This record gives sequence, structure tokens and C-alpha cells, in this order.
Amino acid sequence: MKDGIGWGWLFLILAIGFELSGTISMKLSQGFTKLWPSILMFVCYGISFTSLNFALHSFKISVAYAIWSGAGIILITVAGVFFFSERLSLASLLWSGVIVAGVVGLNLSAKVH
Repeated sequence: MKDGIGWGWLFLILAIGFELSGTISMKLSQGFTKLWPSILMFVCYGISFTSLNFALHSFKISVAYAIWSGAGIILITVAGVFFFSERLSLASLLWSGVIVAGVVGLNLSAKVH
């Protein structure tokens, strides 16, 4: 594994974490009616996109974006259940599984090429 790949993963994980934090902050901002969650949302998304930009030095854009967005979707779904008492239907769980399968498939296909 090249050093660039290790740093790429670190930046991609940071991008995912801050995207999750930004989305939670968006929910907490209640349509920009709460000041601090609104500010935090912009800060988190800024860090997320900056980290994703650095991760692109190590990954193909299609793979990085698929991992970033797919992980974000799954994590915000879990956060919605635990922090906001959202309920998931069986169909929602199945389609989330399709997202996970797609991200895994893209990672596997990127390693083959």
C-alpha cells in the first residue's frame, strides 16, 4: 500500500465523519432558525469537502464519491434512528443494503483495474 493511499483513506474517513456531522447539524438547525447548529453545518460541510478534495489525490473520483456518499447515507440513516427516533421500513433496510453492496462492488472493481 502506497503512503498516498493511507493518507487518502484518512482524508476520506474525515470527509465522511464531517459530512455526517454537517447533516446532523442541518437537522438541528431547524431550517436555519437555530444559529449555532446552522454555523456548525457550514463548518462541517466545508471540512468535509476539503477532506474529500485531498482524498481525491489517492482515489478515482467515482470510487471516492461512491464511498463518501454511500457511507454518509448509511451513517445518517443509523443516526436518524438513534438520535431522531426515525423508523425504517423493511424496504428502507433492503435499499440501504443495495447501497452497501454498490460501494463494496465499486471498491472491488477499482482494485481489479
